Amino acid sequence: MTITADQVRQLREQTGAGMMECKKALSESGGDFTKAVDALRKAGAARAEKRSDRAASEGAVEAYIHPGNRVGVLIEVNCETDFVARTDEFRDLVRNLAMQAAAANAEFVRREEVPADRVAKEREIFAAQLAQEGKPAAMIDKIVDGKLGKFYSEICLLEQAFIKDDKKVVGDLVKEASSKTGENIVVRRFSRFRLGQD
Repeated sequence: MTITADQVRQLREQTGAGMMECKKALSESGGDFTKAVDALRKAGAARAEKRSDRAASEGAVEAYIHPGNRVGVLIEVNCETDFVARTDEFRDLVRNLAMQAAAANAEFVRREEVPADRVAKEREIFAAQLAQEGKPAAMIDKIVDGKLGKFYSEICLLEQAFIKDDKKVVGDLVKEASSKTGENIVVRRFSRFRLGQD
């Protein structure tokens, strides 16, 4: 099957991948656009994982005030170069992350930041609830792990469902941006302020 330049251009516009990568993905998928997009996303995610150990010391600090002026967020997102930090795509990502932190009530960036005593307390509460419901002891640990996953997805920014597209989590949004820019992108930290709360 012959892959046309127009098909390559369309795929490139949709994914942000390079021309040769798009052509290869279309060839390997037999011209199937959906399969080509999936292949590029998987390859991009794999490359993003490899980049994760590179230093990210440029970036942006964004302030977001939620409508009504009752909730505000300051967030720092880093990338490797000031060139990427100045792009519209990166600025949009940072703005979306700030909006997410404000709207979805995130407390931490990633699960590793949740204090161990808080995790232990949640684990204890879940286990007690399950024992009270009469769940078999052998099943309780597995069910508690599932409940902890849900707990993390509520309080950790990178594990929350993205407010503009609940089919993806915020961490995937960051990985996609990293794959498009070719740079390591790190959500460093954020502070959420709510009127009348410490």
